[in-house]
Amino acid sequence: MDRRHFLLNTSLALTAGLLHRQLSWAATTPANTDQRYKIAVCDWMILKRQKLGAFQLTKDIGADGVELDMGGLGNRETFDNKLVDPVLRQQFLDKAKELNLKISSVAMSGFYAQSFAERPGVDKMVQDCIDTMTQLNVKVAFLPLGIQGDLVQHPELRPVIVQRLQAVAKQAEKANVIIGIETSLDAAGEVKLMDDIGSHAIQSYFNFANALEAGRDLQKELRILGKNRICQIHCTDKDGVWLQDNPRIHLPKVKHTLDKMGWSGWLVIERSRNAKDPRNVKWNFGANTKYLKSVFQQA
Repeated sequence: MDRRHFLLNTSLALTAGLLHRQLSWAATTPANTDQRYKIAVCDWMILKRQKLGAFQLTKDIGADGVELDMGGLGNRETFDNKLVDPVLRQQFLDKAKELNLKISSVAMSGFYAQSFAERPGVDKMVQDCIDTMTQLNVKVAFLPLGIQGDLVQHPELRPVIVQRLQAVAKQAEKANVIIGIETSLDAAGEVKLMDDIGSHAIQSYFNFANALEAGRDLQKELRILGKNRICQIHCTDKDGVWLQDNPRIHLPKVKHTLDKMGWSGWLVIERSRNAKDPRNVKWNFGANTKYLKSVFQQA
């Protein structure tokens, strides 16, 4: 072999070895470990409520994690929570680890159609959620006050809601977790509500759709709430079009605002499904995840 061929072969071998090491490193390094914003999807909105298959579907969609729901509520004493089974719960944890996914939060979506102010037994329901959070090592829960707990339409419910959330705060403080509430109030109203509750364990689980539907300035609302009052964000609008095609939301501006606030955390996709095929989960949530990552995550 002449000197030129020897040098060429040596160079190719070194390049191949370097490429192999790079690929091996990439395969064993957790995805998005240094990302300021993580992207998740709701298991009930991807039609996998409390199903193990939610994790593989989340992976296929391209998200970093999943928000697990506590299950239906209806007229039951508490949530229809299958995760009380330690065997199933461990399967969920193992599958998340296997697929390099996180559980962003636990949701009490059953309260969308319930009155948090008037339903008996909410202390048990919330405690069951907190117990599940502790067992899954999750720090944030989502609690919507729901249509019947709408403080704009039903301001008379405010005293009992404050009283109940103060009790919830004590439960959350004891477990060192955060309960994120979704209300119909504007940002200033939520600040006042949280001040009245008086606990860092109750924070805003901000939903873009609520502000947009009410015609509020999204950036202003975020700034009023501030970095330390927002635990997580449902980063979507009502259904109709994907986020990238939505004329009333400008996510690069939202990112700029959150950056300036110093906020970081989970952006959870709830809706923004295309009206042409709203039940096509991979198509809708995959498109929204891809767009959110292009805006909020560094390459």
